[in-house]
Amino acid sequence: MDLRDRVALVTGGARRVGRAIALRLARSGCHVAVHFHTSAAEADATAAECRAAGVRAEAFRADLADAGATAGLVPAVLERLGRLDVLVNNASVFDPMRLDDFSPADWERALRVNLTAPAVLVHAAREALRRARGRVVNLCDASTSHPWPDHLAYAVSKGGLVTLTQVLARALAPNVNVVGVAPGVAEWPPGYDAALRERILARVPLRRAGTPEDIAAAVHFLLAEGDYITGVVLPVDGGRQIV
Repeated sequence: MDLRDRVALVTGGARRVGRAIALRLARSGCHVAVHFHTSAAEADATAAECRAAGVRAEAFRADLADAGATAGLVPAVLERLGRLDVLVNNASVFDPMRLDDFSPADWERALRVNLTAPAVLVHAAREALRRARGRVVNLCDASTSHPWPDHLAYAVSKGGLVTLTQVLARALAPNVNVVGVAPGVAEWPPGYDAALRERILARVPLRRAGTPEDIAAAVHFLLAEGDYITGVVLPVDGGRQIV
């Protein structure tokens, strides 16, 4: 796919990995819809940096835990940017939850944001994506091959997103490619001290953390060069999946 003058919606595009993806696409000539929920200032800053690359970029607010607000995001992008060629489902919640502390409300929120919202967005965008012969990229997680019992809802929701990626690839073929990227350590969550980071990296064959830019490069590759790739999830985890 030639990304020049395409339009991409990046959920959670204001900060961290989402910001890196938005900027990488903008520097390839792609117009960007930067979704955010509460990070309005960061979203505006990311959109401004995208515009500095010479493309159109606007910030769009929606609470992805609300299916109605999520569905309304696509029409808003179409109205303001005119088309939609690429959907990057990046936004997620990463809240700790052990089985002993199971909360139905927290479980449902994690699944609404991490799993249901991508499905709702693809449903809302399906006709626009078909017309554009577009792309969907779902940000999965390397943890699905090594599940974390202290992030129960998160791990289950990301496992479901892998399956959703495969199902959508068949449902939208042959006009739309649907792929996933599974980051390992791309950016440390708040509260991870040096000792914890060292323990995690000791299990990574490359013995180092990745960066948001590493993930953005993988997304860019799948969009720009992945014309014959669909229904798969690319691990970008320093080799963690082989340990």
